Amino acid sequence: MGDPIFVTESAAIAGVRMVAPNRHEDHRGWFAEVFRADLVRLDQPTAQVNLSVSHRGVLRGLHFHHRQFDYWILVQGRMRVGLADLRRASPTEGAGQILDLTEGMGLLVPPGVAHGFAALTDLRLLYLVTAYFDGTDEHGLAWNDPEFALPWELPFEPMLSQRDLSNPVRADMSPSTLPEFA
Repeated sequence: MGDPIFVTESAAIAGVRMVAPNRHEDHRGWFAEVFRADLVRLDQPTAQVNLSVSHRGVLRGLHFHHRQFDYWILVQGRMRVGLADLRRASPTEGAGQILDLTEGMGLLVPPGVAHGFAALTDLRLLYLVTAYFDGTDEHGLAWNDPEFALPWELPFEPMLSQRDLSNPVRADMSPSTLPEFA
């Protein structure tokens, strides 16, 4: 049967892990393990599970946390993920990365890495987080910050929330407000 999931460390950003399930398909559909604590290693217990539904063309983020891990599982659709390492003293501080995810794939985002996504199709995203939402650890970075110059290459003009449109660029953030690498 082979390994249930394949975990790949990002070469661009320390601590980011992409998860590809070993899918078992037949004429009825498919089955896959999309999360295993022993392989994904959140480093903190899961506190909450959220579901995000987005229409094609929506761009969410970039968001980051000082304390919280996010583990995304794309349940349906296709998405393009943008990542930016904001962690002071990280070996990959200042690095950015674009990844494409398809149904069943997962992505682990550690604290201090700004993350967001563009919905290439209508999609459903399930995500596990290691802290309960209370608003105190919610921060933003402009999705199009020229310092990171993420190559989104989107086939549409993205739709963003007012909150995400007002996210600052890194150059406008006080260094003391940026997360530390743990």
